[in-house]
Amino acid sequence: MAITKKEQLRDEENAGKQKYDPHFTDKVIAATGPKAHPRLKQIMPSLLRHLHDFAREVDLTVAEWTIGVELINEAGRKSTERDETGLLTDILGLESLVDEITSKLLLDAGNSSSSASTPSAILGPFYRADAPVLANGSSIVSAPRDSEWYKAAEPLLAHVSGRVTASASGKPVAGATVDVWLAGPNGLYEQQDAAQPDMNLRGRFRTDALGRYDLYCLRPTAYPIPLDGPVGRVLRSLDRHPYRPAHIHFMVAADGYRTLTTQIFDADGDYVRDDAVFAVKDELLVRFERREGDERARWELAYDFALCEV
Repeated sequence: MAITKKEQLRDEENAGKQKYDPHFTDKVIAATGPKAHPRLKQIMPSLLRHLHDFAREVDLTVAEWTIGVELINEAGRKSTERDETGLLTDILGLESLVDEITSKLLLDAGNSSSSASTPSAILGPFYRADAPVLANGSSIVSAPRDSEWYKAAEPLLAHVSGRVTASASGKPVAGATVDVWLAGPNGLYEQQDAAQPDMNLRGRFRTDALGRYDLYCLRPTAYPIPLDGPVGRVLRSLDRHPYRPAHIHFMVAADGYRTLTTQIFDADGDYVRDDAVFAVKDELLVRFERREGDERARWELAYDFALCEV
């Protein structure tokens, strides 16, 4: 009887494993002690098997291992400026995958309101805690109006408003914190750009008794993720582009509800089907409309967030 393709691949895989010490991985796994952290004790055998099988499958050399270790070390050093290590996991699709897994686990846990809540998306490397708390109707654009940066941003001035509701009941969530941040028209977040004031394009807002939030910002633009570190070298080595589609980050939190970290994406922008970090979800695509009669904004968007109860 002829051997099947599946059986051939399995035999080749087993032969590859036998080329090296077949007991080595089991020894490493067995080194875990009886007082190990329960979750680590559960997941480390799988991690070690996959990691060791990868090394055997590709015949990983010491020179290649050294390059990989130095890449991780360099990402750690670069993370004093920004979360380069997190960005590395982003371009590999890992953070978006973990985000999907977490969402599915919540659904499988029987929380029916999870399916009706706003989808999550990755945090990204440019979040900053303690953004200024602003009154509804305020602008997160703090750059001087006579600056060159502001002149470039002016055509993108936008009004964004909506409601925060409970996903199960649809009732408004009063006092929710809506934390928002985005990059400027030059594709840079304020901590990357000496031309922007500290905390420019960042702010936190509180919903009113009807769950409403209201703010002025910019219509977002697509931009390349930073290429001046190890992440950039990986992208160039893989012949991949670095662009993220136009998006605004949100983190929405309220007592009694699961904190929502997400992004909304301009459906009319570039790269919505080819995001360098694989974070776009169809449910998070939005369309900005022209705004009339408001000297503070050229564009407008209404967007509601639905939070899952805990």
